Amino acid sequence: MTPVRSLPYPLGVTIVDGGINVAVYSETADAVHFCVFGDDGEQRTELDERTGHVFHGRVDGVGVGARYGLRVDGPWDPANGLRHNVHKLLLDPHARAVEGEYSWGQEVFGHNQADPLLMDESDDAGCVPRCVIVDPAFDWGDDAPPAIPLADTVVYETHVKGFTKLHPDVPEDIRGTYAGLAHPAAIEHLTSLGVTAVELMPVHQFVQDSHLLEKGLRNYWGYNSIGFFAPHGEYAAAGDDGSQVGEFKHMVKSLHAAGLEVILDVVYNHTAEGNHLGPTLSFKGIDNASYYRLVADDRANYFDTTGTGNSLNVGHPAALGLIMDSLRYWVTEMHVDGFRFDLATTLTRQDGDAELHSAFLTLIEQDPTLAGVKMIAEPWDTAGYQVGGFPATWSEWNGKYRDDVRDFWNGADGVLGTVAQRVLGSPDVYEASRRSPLSSVNFITAHDGFTLADLTSYSKKHNAANGEDGNDGEDDNRSSNNGAEGPTDNAAVNERRARQRRNFLATLLLSAGVPMLLGGDELGRTQGGNNNAYCQDDEISWFDWSSTDADLLAFTQQLIAVRRDNPALRPPWFRQAPEHGDTDTVVTLRSDGEPFSEDDWANPDARSILFLLQHAGADSFALALNAAENGVEFTIPAPPGGAWELVASSDDEQAVTGEGTTIIVRDVSFTLLRSASTP
Repeated sequence: MTPVRSLPYPLGVTIVDGGINVAVYSETADAVHFCVFGDDGEQRTELDERTGHVFHGRVDGVGVGARYGLRVDGPWDPANGLRHNVHKLLLDPHARAVEGEYSWGQEVFGHNQADPLLMDESDDAGCVPRCVIVDPAFDWGDDAPPAIPLADTVVYETHVKGFTKLHPDVPEDIRGTYAGLAHPAAIEHLTSLGVTAVELMPVHQFVQDSHLLEKGLRNYWGYNSIGFFAPHGEYAAAGDDGSQVGEFKHMVKSLHAAGLEVILDVVYNHTAEGNHLGPTLSFKGIDNASYYRLVADDRANYFDTTGTGNSLNVGHPAALGLIMDSLRYWVTEMHVDGFRFDLATTLTRQDGDAELHSAFLTLIEQDPTLAGVKMIAEPWDTAGYQVGGFPATWSEWNGKYRDDVRDFWNGADGVLGTVAQRVLGSPDVYEASRRSPLSSVNFITAHDGFTLADLTSYSKKHNAANGEDGNDGEDDNRSSNNGAEGPTDNAAVNERRARQRRNFLATLLLSAGVPMLLGGDELGRTQGGNNNAYCQDDEISWFDWSSTDADLLAFTQQLIAVRRDNPALRPPWFRQAPEHGDTDTVVTLRSDGEPFSEDDWANPDARSILFLLQHAGADSFALALNAAENGVEFTIPAPPGGAWELVASSDDEQAVTGEGTTIIVRDVSFTLLRSASTP
């Protein structure tokens, strides 16, 4: 009988009749061993076939539930970028699930920590996690992607664990898990809020940093990936024995059933293996030079544009193939609807410089599996800022929006012209390259930095809990304590803070583009002034549902609903003057109702502006923004339909008379008026 041959693709483990097919890419290895762990200890099988640079083989009698790892034998020559060490048990880069955590010690390092050029020959099998073979079957039923147009999208950035860890209506045994996020109480908050997509902070399997564990802290954010196909096991109520895959799928199915899309924050720019002094966990021991960018004339060291010690080598087919296989897997097998790419600029640096036509972006653009998927870039890394530099089919976190809107409401000089651009969808960034406002993901706050409550309560960071003597976190926060640092009983300070929170939220939800709300901002969530809570897996970061600001929540719900129901507030293209089209129009006016002159825009003391927003056959709006420290009289043009009516304001005393053409907008406030369309 002719023996059954193994296949070089797909990479990783594939279940076949009688066993599994295993395939591992390495240009520099001499041998690859598949290691199964059971009651009899470790059983090794050498992958005895090779096609190109892929080692592959069949392993009979092994199937779902088996725990395994890889051992890769080959040259140890760090000076030339070669770090093979057969004594180290490695994670399969394509593993679908990972069980266990690392016990940090010399064993998990491929090199001798006292002399990094020497190989360490201690066996680490007792200190490292195992890969788990998972049954891919799942009853998706009639699940289908919600396929919400970008123009209708409102993104909610949140954390799987932190969102429900303290939620009183979620059963205690599933709080902080995928199952917890799928619970009706969690979903009800999202749907009643009106958001359309949850953007989950990293859920790829990640590693707990040894330096944090030594200080009694944990990596909460999860930007320390090691498994690009595996849902992080700690977030599974059912445990990390492989059940995390089915639990994640159930979460996606439940969110889809509620009309909510799932976007993953993915970290393909680096891994948890760090620099030349970091541990050997997977890629470093399989094929270091193929998976990581090395310094050209010093291949013992890593070319790093991420600030983490290494950067994935997106100029190499192996690394690019890994990313593409991972993206397709999460779309086809896990049914996710989009990706937000952490430090996406690094992924475009195949030869050093950021490139619009890099191999990474080109592969994404032509892939039919990814064609209908939302792609969002964090368009910067430690080496550069690339807002506006991604393809037309991508959206980008718009850091300029965050900075300019913060400056405007905090009274900075000379920012009226730039904030007008931000409200209109940043045409100064996108229009020249024929990109629409939907290229801009607008945000005021995100996981990295102050929450909205803290942005309006602190003038400086308070990061003592992180154990870095306050040296971590951003210093340029463009925040204001509005009269007192931190919590206060001063009624005037608290009133101004409440007003500013409404100003920020209203600007965000009434601007052209795709709004992204930081989860918990609608509740008044605080981190006590910590603007870098990456290591706070505790009450500092978790949502405190018992302290919900009910008024702020109701206000946020109202503004999201107004945006959803009125096309004038969510245009898919830059708004044109009436003579250029009759679908969307916008007019920017001074507070006296007159057009701006060049001198007006250049006036550093100008702090008020009126937007008239229209859509053919729909209601029209007048949005007045006043960042001055005094009340301003706004002259409102004649309504295009019914009389102007008050929709929302950060001033609880705002008055609008039905026949009036002027309103007083108090200091540091906004007001939104509506003119109902007439048949």
